[in-house]
Amino acid sequence: MTHFNARWQIPDDDQLEINVIPLIDILLVVLIFITATTTFSAIRPIELELPQSHQDTSPASGALLIITHEGQYALDGNLLANDSHSLQQALAQLDNKTELLILADANTRHAHVVTALDAARQAAIERVYFATEQESGTTP
Repeated sequence: MTHFNARWQIPDDDQLEINVIPLIDILLVVLIFITATTTFSAIRPIELELPQSHQDTSPASGALLIITHEGQYALDGNLLANDSHSLQQALAQLDNKTELLILADANTRHAHVVTALDAARQAAIERVYFATEQESGTTP
């Protein structure tokens, strides 16, 4: 019997090779197409109009929380330990929990003010005010 060997059959002694050059060519064409058709849009900044205060309002009664530029807290003139837990305990022990006035140094880190606001929220203080100073030479 004769052994039939078709043309498309690979002899056993040859190894198969995968040619990846056409694949790379196709990927480069796709990459060029994507970069040529991509549009870039500029991000516009958000325009904000911050509220202005024309009145001199201050809390009638309540506690005064002072925050120094080092992050030290003082509640009604009493220095507190420099951590959020002692601040939270001191605010929770206040008799009058309706108003809190926060006076923070201009160089106070934002994290210290946020810590004070979080402690005030956890102590169930109803209203929180921020004290500001007017620059000298300006009129209200």
